[in-house]
Amino acid sequence: MSPMTVPSSDQGRLSTLLGSETYWTARAMREQGSRFYRALGEALEAADLGNRRRIYEGWTDELWDFYERGLRLEAEEGSPGEG
Repeated sequence: MSPMTVPSSDQGRLSTLLGSETYWTARAMREQGSRFYRALGEALEAADLGNRRRIYEGWTDELWDFYERGLRLEAEEGSPGEG
């Protein structure tokens, strides 16, 4: 599945989130979120797999939004001509 393909179900999104690199989602939360989401992003980055699953299960839709923002951040940082 390509990173920008949107899974049709929460279970599909959860699987994608669990298989993704946490750094970009957490970074998007820290940079673009409210104080609550900044703290949740820090918790997500510090969490082990079991606790990451709990966070993703409880906040799937919200974290999906930050996951997509993280993909955009990653793409922007990888753009030629930067730096």
